[in-house]
Amino acid sequence: MSGTETTSTHVLGAPYPRRWPVLGLLGLAQLMLILDITVVAIALPDMGAELELDRAALTWVVSGYALTFGSLMLLGGRAADLFGAKRIVLAGLALFTAASLAAGLATGAPLLLTARIAQGAGAAMLSPAALSVVVRLFDGDERNRALGIWSALGGGGAALGVLLGGLITAGPGWAWVFFINVPVGLVVLVVLARILPTLPRVAAGSLDVPGAALVAAATGALIYALVRAGDHGWFNALSLSLLAFAAAAYAGFAAWQRRASAPLMNLRLLGRRPVVAGIFVIAVATALMVGVFFLGSFYLQNHQGHGALTTGLLFLPVALLTMAAATAAGRVIGFIGARSLAVAALLVAAAGFIVPVIWSGTTAMVTGVSIAAAGLGALFVVASATALGSVAPHEAGVTSGIVSTFHEFGASAGAAAVSSAAAAGITAHTGATVSGFDDAFLVATGVAAVSAVVAMWLIPSTHE
Repeated sequence: MSGTETTSTHVLGAPYPRRWPVLGLLGLAQLMLILDITVVAIALPDMGAELELDRAALTWVVSGYALTFGSLMLLGGRAADLFGAKRIVLAGLALFTAASLAAGLATGAPLLLTARIAQGAGAAMLSPAALSVVVRLFDGDERNRALGIWSALGGGGAALGVLLGGLITAGPGWAWVFFINVPVGLVVLVVLARILPTLPRVAAGSLDVPGAALVAAATGALIYALVRAGDHGWFNALSLSLLAFAAAAYAGFAAWQRRASAPLMNLRLLGRRPVVAGIFVIAVATALMVGVFFLGSFYLQNHQGHGALTTGLLFLPVALLTMAAATAAGRVIGFIGARSLAVAALLVAAAGFIVPVIWSGTTAMVTGVSIAAAGLGALFVVASATALGSVAPHEAGVTSGIVSTFHEFGASAGAAAVSSAAAAGITAHTGATVSGFDDAFLVATGVAAVSAVVAMWLIPSTHE
């Protein structure tokens, strides 16, 4: 096969000797992608003031990246299978790095928003291709450990982004939230080009352009509808129209995949219980993580009077516990099983969410969110290990794209849901009622508890 040549010494079927350094570099690249959501959010006020951006433009600085990232990831995963994971990883990282430079140099909305969309396209190529490499380079218990490290970086990235966003914005300025990606991206790109093995291509044929257009349009419409619902409500006419369009486009995509000569994805993947279970867990974990981070940020700033930098520092234990729990989960999942770990993690998360409802104040908020983060960190490992643990090598790229896509679904749904539930508290100023936050945390508690029951039924046992 033409894709089997390697630039690094690697015997197929044998462990690749540089697999752990490769994991570290890919994890660092993935961390940049995750950080670029929350690190930018903290810089928005300064960015808007300097570039004279209105509220709509500032909203698109965040949602434009998330929309492009989420809607193109399935395409990125398929491209990794067709053209080789190494090629797509390097191309995606190069595009993301160049777009970061352009965003930092922006002097107005057109260049800034174009650069953010380009960042999202690069991220959509890099993320599923990198996860596909991790799945193929590791096996057995080592794969669980590797996925634990990968999940720790992804799960802790949102909270770390708040800290870094506060430090950078208060220091060299908002443009450096983008500029910092450039030297890191270039170093990772150069080293990965040397040590990342050229794994065999696992699919033949051409890229399914009509299928890619349909799924990108459907996913983009769905994520936009979820983001928009936070501001305009869940029953707004345009939001409902977007949801209807997304459903129709997904139906058209499914019909096209059955007749396409080289389909973008094998729809039978969605009929496999482990894949569906992994999708469910990643969507719930991300929705709860992003939603509660969103709540905590507004609560600490609007109701407790903390600044952006202090808020970022208060989220440090959240990030550390998320990463520690994910790393530990990667080590124990092989012994206790994904089902038991998922149920225990969701119950821990539910216990954490109820703390800010019972007690009020900064200490209660940070304590509760930190406890919940420990449970959610473990869930990221469960999701990846369950969905990707039994797929064949030729399915790793597209399955990684599916998992990554639902990661973005969860993020959009979580932010939109808590924004609606806590609307009064989010728009209020210091000292105002916190009842909206209580309602939102009760919703999060209920979602975690119900999800524990679903996980017990949906996730296959180690003996199935």
